[in-house]
Amino acid sequence: MFSPSQEEHCAPNKEPVKYGELVVLGYNGSLPNGDRGRRKSRFALYKRPKANGVKPSTVHVISTPQASKAISCKGQHSISYTLSRNQTVVVEYTHDKDTDMFQVGRSTESPIDFVVTDTISGSQNNDETQITQSTISRFACRIVCDRSPPYTARIFAAGFDSSKNIFLGEKAAKWKNPDGHMDGLTTNGVLVMHPKGGFTEESKPGVWREISVCGDVYTLRETRSAQQRGKLVENETNILQDGSLIDLCGATLLWRTADGLFHTPTQKHIEALRQEINAARPQCPVGLNTLAFPSINRKDVVEEKQPWAYLSCGHVHGYHNWGHRSDTEANERECPMCRTIGPYVPLWLGCEAGFYVDAGPPTHAFTPCGHVCSEKSAKYWSQIPLPHVAV
Repeated sequence: MFSPSQEEHCAPNKEPVKYGELVVLGYNGSLPNGDRGRRKSRFALYKRPKANGVKPSTVHVISTPQASKAISCKGQHSISYTLSRNQTVVVEYTHDKDTDMFQVGRSTESPIDFVVTDTISGSQNNDETQITQSTISRFACRIVCDRSPPYTARIFAAGFDSSKNIFLGEKAAKWKNPDGHMDGLTTNGVLVMHPKGGFTEESKPGVWREISVCGDVYTLRETRSAQQRGKLVENETNILQDGSLIDLCGATLLWRTADGLFHTPTQKHIEALRQEINAARPQCPVGLNTLAFPSINRKDVVEEKQPWAYLSCGHVHGYHNWGHRSDTEANERECPMCRTIGPYVPLWLGCEAGFYVDAGPPTHAFTPCGHVCSEKSAKYWSQIPLPHVAV
């Protein structure tokens, strides 16, 4: 469950402390072309062998680019706020022995722990599908976890680059707070939504907020990249909860705490549910052939016995090549049971355990994709509003 590099640093016979996991929405257990290195559908955060967290330290107000560059080249982490051509505020960061920092973004450079790319609707991300211009920041956000119990995780907008710097240029939204410290927002923003009541079958969606570079919480801007920030929400924090959603304008991540994952179904449990359904030998009501969900290892390959569903009425059948009612819409079929016309798609078992809010049997499907999960999980996710990518 953890990478070899992390395994090497762990004491013999001692499990590493797990802070939680980030799971990318839009993928059914893995990326379409497979998980590779730091680019994958889920990322586990473990306690590092040595703390790498940083905290604000010295503040410099600089009037020349040369002086700003000199501070940035000192080898320390820093955030630069360019106010004008003649004035830049540079906040130096110093080592924090009490925290671990993890960075998320589109860049494949070494400071990024979890590489994320734009999620295309329907998970049709493959070598033939290219994003012309990504809206995800190269250094999108950073998550800072306390190394001591209860291992609190906090999210901040923007990540440090290979030079250990964060630069907010003249056009970026930035300001000085009443207490004197500088803060700002990234171009397309980092949005967070905490569910009400935790991540359970009884949970309700919360309100989307924007997180600043320093971790304060604001209402959303009028548009994704507007210059004017929203209003400060003083009674909310940047602390991630089990089930918190993080939107990076092109990809949305789900945060699961270690404790939350302990109560979710495992891959073995999902496989047992699949076998239980198949053991009942459900039949197509028309063709009378036996239907069966394919194994988790073949979750992207349509098989002969796979169940198919008419999305408009919900009737489930085996695959057949008749009932077309439109020359233009190849996927529009007429259901032989009730004659309702609508999309006809294969049903897929939901294989990403992190998305389940309970361990119930997979009885309900999402439309229009056809992924099947428990009733409570389907109802929970069906009411979650996701932000628009458009800027």
